[in-house]
Amino acid sequence: MIHLAAVVGGIGANGNSPGRFFYDNAVMGIEVLEQARVAGVAKFVSVGTICSYPKFTPVPFHEDDLWNGYPEETNAPYGLAKKMLLVQSQAYRAQYGYNAVHLLPVNLYGPGDNFDPASSHVIPALIRKMELARVRGDRGVTLWGDGSPTREFLYVDDAAEAIVLASERYDGAEPVNIGAGMETSIRALADEIAAAVGFTGTIEWDTSKPNGQPRRSLDISRAARAFEFRAKVSFPDGLRATIDWYRGARPA
Repeated sequence: MIHLAAVVGGIGANGNSPGRFFYDNAVMGIEVLEQARVAGVAKFVSVGTICSYPKFTPVPFHEDDLWNGYPEETNAPYGLAKKMLLVQSQAYRAQYGYNAVHLLPVNLYGPGDNFDPASSHVIPALIRKMELARVRGDRGVTLWGDGSPTREFLYVDDAAEAIVLASERYDGAEPVNIGAGMETSIRALADEIAAAVGFTGTIEWDTSKPNGQPRRSLDISRAARAFEFRAKVSFPDGLRATIDWYRGARPA
């Protein structure tokens, strides 16, 4: 069984619904894993989140640093709820000998992403904002924060491959980072998306809004060693595929 379900969103959604994000994700994970064990499911693969890491984790994030501090405040309830799946997995392994493994993917993106402005993550949110500004002929857009935080992004096809490989080849108790081995600032990301969609207006930054975690980038060596996963899709190629999908799916 692969547990991918989550109640999730960007900084705004996390800030507006911290109680719901904690409760729904915690209860969902606890019950799904327990019922899988009771039903005799041979193996349980839980897909957690990079939001579980401490706010000031040294970059690149290594799995051994997962417990060395409290998560970034804007998404801590979500990150901690998902982190409990790791605790539960290890506890069930210790008591019941149950084969439960835990993966920690970076920010995912790709065709089929959530482009809802109220709950989307950064890449679909920026694509939507830049594309609509281009279509309307807007002179500029305003983005949250100051653009300084960094993020790592993994294309959805690569993420799917990593999950399948872990399901087939990894039976360890320790969590495993799933990433692409890249790091880019939100400011650079905004510029790249603007260029990719053809938006030539100005980009302003609203520094009264939160930045989120200062930096995110993973040490991906454990995944390479444990089940030979390495991301294949380049960021420009993945971004283009995502933009093309959005343009095809967006209502006229």
